[in-house]
Amino acid sequence: MTGSAWFSATPGGLNRYFTDLYCALRSRSDVDVSAVAFGEPAPGGRSWGPVGGSTRRRVRASLVENPPLPHQAVVDRHFCLYGRPVVGRRGRHPVVVHFHGPWAAESRIAGSGEAAARAKYCLERIRYSGADRYVVLSTCFQDVLVDRYRVPPSRIRLIPPGVDLDRFRLLERSRSPSTMVLCVRRLERRMGVDVLLRSWPGVLASQPDARLVIVGTGSEEAALRAQVAESRLGGTVSFEGRVGDARLAQLYGESALTVVPSVALEGFGLIALESLAAGRAPVVTDCGGLPDSVRGLDPSLVVPAGDPDALANRLVDGLHGRVPGPRRCREHAETFSWQATAAQHVEMYTELLA
Repeated sequence: MTGSAWFSATPGGLNRYFTDLYCALRSRSDVDVSAVAFGEPAPGGRSWGPVGGSTRRRVRASLVENPPLPHQAVVDRHFCLYGRPVVGRRGRHPVVVHFHGPWAAESRIAGSGEAAARAKYCLERIRYSGADRYVVLSTCFQDVLVDRYRVPPSRIRLIPPGVDLDRFRLLERSRSPSTMVLCVRRLERRMGVDVLLRSWPGVLASQPDARLVIVGTGSEEAALRAQVAESRLGGTVSFEGRVGDARLAQLYGESALTVVPSVALEGFGLIALESLAAGRAPVVTDCGGLPDSVRGLDPSLVVPAGDPDALANRLVDGLHGRVPGPRRCREHAETFSWQATAAQHVEMYTELLA
């Protein structure tokens, strides 16, 4: 497996998925798995070096720092930029591409120039071309692969992600009702945190003692803090920055519900599963694959993306108790296990090596 960064080095959905899938595969006795990415690796994994530095340095490190592959091996890529071409002694190894999202389109939304976005798209096409299988987490990204990247549908496998049910444990609510809403997101434009902040006055109009806690960092942090200051919401909104799992578990325990307000290019939303595993219902938008995380639990948890009024109304309902309780949330999360996800990957790898 080749990734971008280990989750311990750079938190984010892609890196959490890469790290947890590797750990789930490593726990199986029928798989010999190795994985490499930047940053401090998970046990048994490898690193290309520290996170940071120039893109050229990272690309060069990922092309050079690779041991030879055995004959019976599948290469599973999780980010198009890193990792050398894969050719074994007797020819090319089977290649799996995990399509976590359109890198070029994400760059455009983040403010990249058109030339840079086009270059990223060309690189994606080159690095993804000829893969034997493409793994997506939702039908939304399956459609993106077919429509924008011209991938034959027969090569695409839809494998839902898992959630670490040991790391995120069921947390019962305290006797006194909470008025805290928790948002755990990278602070980037497409994550919709600005829409959440625009919705917050509507929440306060109905629930004056409500509190919003935002966990995460990113390129939009300064702009979002300025938005809070200008809206005079500072007393009810706090930024926690990056937190560890212990603090995150504490925040889940203190919250009434969580919110995932993405507005573009959301493949699934692992954070929604983590919230459910902790027993807290997530209000999510109808963005990409996000609804897949809650549709089987309560479709009313899905609101239109980019609509601050609809988001405010659903958060108010949640603060008034109109959301699934902790045990129902946990039971739904248990239908998404890394063991099941790993088993589907092993089946796919075996098929490719047959």
